[in-house]
Amino acid sequence: MSGLDETRLITTLDRLVSINTENPPGRETEAAQLILSELQSMGCRVDAVDILPGRTNVIAVFENGPGPVFAFNTHIDVVPAGDGWTTDPFRLRESNGQLFGRGSCDAKGPLVAMLEAMRMMISAPENWSGTLIGAFVADEEAASLGAKAYVKTMPHIDYCAIGEPTSCTTVTAHKGSMRPLVRVRGRTAHSGMPDSGVNAILKAAPLLRLIEAHHDEIRSRQHNLVGSASLTVTRSSGGHADNVVPENCEFLLDRRMIPGEREDQVRDEIEALVADAARESGTEMEVVEYRATTGGATETAPDHPIVGIAQTACHHHNGVATPISGFSGGCDLVHFRAVGAQGIVLGPGSLEVAHQPDEFVPVGELIRSAHIYHDIAHETLTGNEPKPQ
Repeated sequence: MSGLDETRLITTLDRLVSINTENPPGRETEAAQLILSELQSMGCRVDAVDILPGRTNVIAVFENGPGPVFAFNTHIDVVPAGDGWTTDPFRLRESNGQLFGRGSCDAKGPLVAMLEAMRMMISAPENWSGTLIGAFVADEEAASLGAKAYVKTMPHIDYCAIGEPTSCTTVTAHKGSMRPLVRVRGRTAHSGMPDSGVNAILKAAPLLRLIEAHHDEIRSRQHNLVGSASLTVTRSSGGHADNVVPENCEFLLDRRMIPGEREDQVRDEIEALVADAARESGTEMEVVEYRATTGGATETAPDHPIVGIAQTACHHHNGVATPISGFSGGCDLVHFRAVGAQGIVLGPGSLEVAHQPDEFVPVGELIRSAHIYHDIAHETLTGNEPKPQ
């Protein structure tokens, strides 16, 4: 087996960070071509699939006899760089054992570590049997359009590792999100004669009170790894002139779901809440749209063998045992679970710095993550692979 090439690992990360894939708008195609070239050089069968103009998934498959199907997945897009950087966010900079740059840990660092793990696996095909997939997708930071498009092709995947910054520890669960936009209707009038109209903003008072009450109710729904369910308001708008009674106002709600909550049931709860508020206020209210999000909540059972394999690899390469944990945000694990895959989330770097100025990944964690990824895939695709429960 060819060993890990640390120089190649960091050079590939440097090249990827230099390609701006801020989302919005995404523009993943140029970076996708670089990833495609790396995978082709390994001998994979690779497709670049445009999910929208300029928005590209890269799907690589290496078939190596009978056995399970294991997929590496992470995303090509990054959040906008924003202000506050001490150096150019799109030029990788090393300082004190840390690599700085937008996407260095979320998630171009995990991506290049996965590429290196795949290269090590493919260089020694005699040591394992099964199918190895690399699914590197667009748009995870906004609405997971890339992962959603990929799983619609109905791939058969038994096990997966999702690359996100977890400080090289094992995550088995994450929250989901739903964002309904609620419109409250009134009737316009001159603000000097407000009683001749219906003020939509004032009529929204019962809605806001019921949102707060519903949050207090559902936060008792607890998950031991991700915390509680929640509901809050993140945006509001209303009115169109300083001297006119507003005939409409809108509120964007953010509902965070925990594993075990079903999206259809959560929608029913929200619709019922809006209907109750409308009756109490005596005016019309409606959910006018559900904005796209990364998706629902999910988990892999902590006693599933794939979790044990990940924990063993982490312990070996980190040198210490670490507990499993969960994400309070979302990621693409839910979409792979939807096609039957059992999986974990793992990667170098900390979520605390992922969307911040001067985002960084420690060099040591980047290197260790490639070894951990390799070991998880290798153990899954040998005689020691986990069996479905």
